[in-house]
Amino acid sequence: MPSHNHDLHGNAPDSAAAALLVIDMINDLEFEGGDVLLPQLLPAAERIAALKARARKAGIPVIYANDNFGRWRSDFREGVEHCLRDGVRGQPVVEALRPAEDDYFVLKPKHSAFFATTLDTLLRYLGARRLILTGTTGDLCVLFTASDAFMRDLHVHVPPDCVVSISPDHNQQALEYMERALDADLTLSTELDLERLARPE
Repeated sequence: MPSHNHDLHGNAPDSAAAALLVIDMINDLEFEGGDVLLPQLLPAAERIAALKARARKAGIPVIYANDNFGRWRSDFREGVEHCLRDGVRGQPVVEALRPAEDDYFVLKPKHSAFFATTLDTLLRYLGARRLILTGTTGDLCVLFTASDAFMRDLHVHVPPDCVVSISPDHNQQALEYMERALDADLTLSTELDLERLARPE
């Protein structure tokens, strides 16, 4: 659901033809492999933050799609506060990508941002038919989300400078697969024409 109140039966005030998804970047990284992921995530977080700023300027809404990490009684804001206040490994990543009050979010129980979430409804509300996927990990959650988006006839953009996996080789293989099998556009984040993507098809 949206992180702020709108009438879901009406037109979204920030309706756009595209949406930017930030996948699993609100993350404490307190798991095996988190120490390997951190040095890759830090520069990616800065690039995603820059892309997010450009997207907001172009009128493209931002959606955080995040694991609930099995914490069925927690919510997204609680997860953000945990990462910012509890001295966890992922704190600098979350500081770089701190959500704004008017960003949207969905909590996901599995890899795909579509599975058992409100993302379908939210995208219809926003009028978004193009998705810009960023985040971690490229070979799991980003890949599964891209696959589900493709099955819904959504146009997928996956800027490779904004997607990270524990293994760089696996990340590259996943990107190549998304380009080949899911018709994903792999334009770098700095080269994306966001004004064009924001315009209705």
